[in-house]
Amino acid sequence: MEIIKDEKIIDELLDRGVEKIYPSRDELRKKLLSGERLRLYGGFDPSAPSLHIGNAILINKLSQFQALGHEVIFLIGDFTGMIGDPTDKAATRKKLTREEVLKNAESYQAQASAYLDFAGENRARIAHNSEWCYKISFKDLIELTSNFTVQQMLQRDMFQKRIAEEKPIHLHEFLYPLAQGYDSVVLDVDLEIGGNDQMFNMMTGRHLMQSMGKKDKFVMTLQLLADENGKKMGKSEGNAVFLDQEPHNVYGAIMSWTDGSILPAFQLATKVPVSEVKEIETQLKSGVNPRDLKMRLAFEITKLVHGEEKAREAQDNFIRTVQNKEIPEEITNYELKIAKWKLVDLLVEVKLAPSKSEGRRLIQQNGIKIDGENASNPDMEIELNDKGLLLQRGKRQFIRVVKS
Repeated sequence: MEIIKDEKIIDELLDRGVEKIYPSRDELRKKLLSGERLRLYGGFDPSAPSLHIGNAILINKLSQFQALGHEVIFLIGDFTGMIGDPTDKAATRKKLTREEVLKNAESYQAQASAYLDFAGENRARIAHNSEWCYKISFKDLIELTSNFTVQQMLQRDMFQKRIAEEKPIHLHEFLYPLAQGYDSVVLDVDLEIGGNDQMFNMMTGRHLMQSMGKKDKFVMTLQLLADENGKKMGKSEGNAVFLDQEPHNVYGAIMSWTDGSILPAFQLATKVPVSEVKEIETQLKSGVNPRDLKMRLAFEITKLVHGEEKAREAQDNFIRTVQNKEIPEEITNYELKIAKWKLVDLLVEVKLAPSKSEGRRLIQQNGIKIDGENASNPDMEIELNDKGLLLQRGKRQFIRVVKS
């Protein structure tokens, strides 16, 4: 396998969207320029049925290393996903069952293939951390935990916050970074990449590898996609764009982002060349209409996820339904056997809202229309008939619901 050592490409790889490299950028740069083939990985806990744009930022960075000829491992955390990563959580996560994480992860490889090559000469490898975590004995666990102190674990900001608020910290939450760190040991990687919110977990792996006499693993933290106010784009904020969404929904969701998200999203979530990203930055400063640049952004991301043809269809659909305020020609039909529904339950049933609480929020903020009229009562009774009714979420999502 030929390793590409082009300095310009390597410098872009180490700078674009990167926040910090441990032990240092210079050391990793030297390693990449040496021509040595590195083994690296990124981990993805299946806490939801789909990956999202935040995950895609990491997958995109992995793909850049793959393009240089390095060995990439796409790790599905089907064991750690059952524990629940406590990172940035003010309360203990709900634990998932084995069946739930396996169901969630079913299409992860297919979604990641929008960025990573799983079939070529330098194909990315899929791994599951249940393969080794299930084999750890209680004796093994004690040996692993002896490499850390309670004080080290308590240094985490969210644990300090919970202590101050007298909220519980469960023992299994201490074990999460240990389990993630053990992934690095088993995979024997040279580098781990993750969002900057994963620094503690990744550095735990680096410490564990050093303690067990393996090697000094590199750690690369990436910037998180956020708006101009620092609000993170993700599941916990309720603004995630999932990779399994229909093309027009991906495009439309990105068009709803704030203007302050445009530049960081181009930098982090697209393959648009750096030179063009710099030009986009100049255009934003010169007063160009941000809507036009956001349309380019929505097109580029939708193209990565669904292909160019689907991206063009999504863009045309957006222009018709939002800019020209037309109802789309093709509307998804939902046939339901039950005729009587509360509106909020119906929204969840047809997947216009991920939960009842989100459905109520949408209705209260005038985000739902029934046959063109705003709906204001989440508990209003809906009775379906064979003619159907048209549900609309925001400006872009339409579903016709009929009684079967």
